[in-house]
Amino acid sequence: MRLGINLGYWGAGMDADNLTVAREADKLGYAVCWAAEAYGSDAPTVLSWVAAQTERIDVGSAIFQIPARTPAMTAMTAATLDSLSGGRFRLGLGVSGPQVSEGWYGVKFDKPLARTREYVEIIRKAMSRERLVHEGEHWTLPLPGGPGKPIKLTVHPVREHIPLYIAAIGPKNLEQTGEIADGALVIFFAPEHAEETTLGSLRAGREKAGKSLDGFDIVPTVPLAIGDDVQALADQFRPYTALYVGGMGSAKQNFYNKLAQRMGYEKEAAEIQEKYLSGDKEGAAAAVPHQLIDSTTLLGPVERVADRMQAYAEAGVTTLSLAPAGFTLEERLTSLRAGVEALERAGLA
Repeated sequence: MRLGINLGYWGAGMDADNLTVAREADKLGYAVCWAAEAYGSDAPTVLSWVAAQTERIDVGSAIFQIPARTPAMTAMTAATLDSLSGGRFRLGLGVSGPQVSEGWYGVKFDKPLARTREYVEIIRKAMSRERLVHEGEHWTLPLPGGPGKPIKLTVHPVREHIPLYIAAIGPKNLEQTGEIADGALVIFFAPEHAEETTLGSLRAGREKAGKSLDGFDIVPTVPLAIGDDVQALADQFRPYTALYVGGMGSAKQNFYNKLAQRMGYEKEAAEIQEKYLSGDKEGAAAAVPHQLIDSTTLLGPVERVADRMQAYAEAGVTTLSLAPAGFTLEERLTSLRAGVEALERAGLA
């Protein structure tokens, strides 16, 4: 199992620290550095900046939002980043959510599975440098009846195949991801619930494509906090968990809330959402079960974290992307180094 580092969103006041964290991860042998986007910082700019100031670590989008770019533009960006980084780019995609897709990008959040499948097909055609022709439900290239003509990508990526990941949560999305992608970007991954929440659906998708999970990269992002008081460390993540389970989406469409339900927290998930959407964020955080936090994070002394890393590896995780907690740069760097120590203690390095 390899380690990754997830920098999250840029522009939160820790930008200089994030670059230091990325460079330290590069020195420590982390495999990949991911950056995210929502409706603030964009991921390609961040990744090009990080790639220019690191040497070995891969840079990956977690995620490029599908409604933000045409598939051809995404192919151009991926090819450019792979070229500039010397073959170190990983392309992660996701549909985002209805609020961002329709409120920020003005793109209807309809048929996300079909849209994702078609998007991936076009990207792969474009990056193969064949002349781009596509007739689908969501895109037709070239547009009929006009001056457009089939053209091909002029940039030569360093690699013939750039690894493609999809951020997936729901069973149908996970199954399609297993079928059409090289890896899955997941969140709130609990080793104890891996089969029913994640692996079963991914495996079904791989089987559809005539493949197994061998060689498929399963990449959860997992918050990490080092210390002796596990309860206090878990409490740090109550607002974070409440935001996703309670407020990330609408009352009818919250993928993270449904995930918590599939993990056995039906009653708790409903309470968290009800409180969060009514404006009681503190009450929502207080309603988050300790076990939900503990099972989806890495908390405690290095020895305990090592044991949990072993559980992640046994559950099928191939790249464990850490999100080190801390209010200061030194706290984050300490967690980053502890991650490597824990991996070595677990015999997984």
